[in-house]
Amino acid sequence: MPDTAYRSTSPQARPDLCHALAEALRRAGHDAGIRAMYTMADTGLAHHHVWLEREQIDWVARLPKQSQMRLDPESNLDYQAACFRRASQGGHAPALHGILPPDPALPRGALLVSTIRGRPARLPDDLAGIAEALASFHVLNVPNVEARPPLLSPADPWTAMLEEVRDQARFLDRAGLEADARALIEAELAALPERLPPGPGTEPRLISFDAHPGNFLITESGRAVLVDLEKCRYGLVGFDLAHASLYTSTTWDLQSHAELRPAEVAAFYRHWITATGFDGDTATLLASRRAMWLWSLTWCAKWRARNLRTRDVHARGEDWSAELSDNALIAHVRGRVDHYLSVAVIEHVRHENRVLAGLLEPQVQG
Repeated sequence: MPDTAYRSTSPQARPDLCHALAEALRRAGHDAGIRAMYTMADTGLAHHHVWLEREQIDWVARLPKQSQMRLDPESNLDYQAACFRRASQGGHAPALHGILPPDPALPRGALLVSTIRGRPARLPDDLAGIAEALASFHVLNVPNVEARPPLLSPADPWTAMLEEVRDQARFLDRAGLEADARALIEAELAALPERLPPGPGTEPRLISFDAHPGNFLITESGRAVLVDLEKCRYGLVGFDLAHASLYTSTTWDLQSHAELRPAEVAAFYRHWITATGFDGDTATLLASRRAMWLWSLTWCAKWRARNLRTRDVHARGEDWSAELSDNALIAHVRGRVDHYLSVAVIEHVRHENRVLAGLLEPQVQG
């Protein structure tokens, strides 16, 4: 699930974090012109954030708590740096300014990116802006296969998604699910097609794979900016559209929380279709929506099974330990996970997806 960033500039008491960061900035030669540091609200499971007030343009330091991509610290930084470099070309993501390599005081290193001054997304009002931001990534030229690393670029993005969902589904046995909830999830998993028909929407494009509304800020001019870029890959655009508009995404974050009506979601899809010139079958987008929802549900099962583990003192790869985050954040995540894995919410999303299919499919056929 998502990692949220850049919400607050209020100083918070984390002198240990700021001291380690100050030393790393000095060693990397990025300390010139920094006037103050403010640790930002702990609102995401994958990063701490520190606002760097500078003489010229302010930066934000992103300090990984873990790697959701299961990478070692150096590879994780390289991966995230590539995400920012590539996505920012579309004008709706922060620019990258530097990399702080891992060291004993900062075992996972940090990235330095542009600050984005803005407010949280308000739904449904900002859905059009979010659609345009996603379109800015999706229309970028895709490099040749050999130039795509370090970003993931599976030969068959749909098959890769099925494998990822099924891998996470192994945790359903340890998630303490109600029998009815488990049966519903299994039925939805079984309904996923093994293949998608070729055509527009199935070719790989640059996607964020973490496009829930809480990861966007809206600038004074109304531009939506996706500020968390950790899991970009070359995959199916439908995954991003789903992650931006599913119930499990729009109700995840406190500041952008909203329960969208199917007609509002359909309008969001249509705005994106206009922005990109997409001329494919919306059935492909809807299949991707179901897969993204099941990715989110199986992630919830995985988090339930792993959050009580002790943190990895060696700072290697993926780590969902609750010890890495504030108690308030963990309580919020636990509440959301319990909610999404409930029978009532699973049934709600299933119904919503059926209604949305009826609203969108005539878009192509009529």
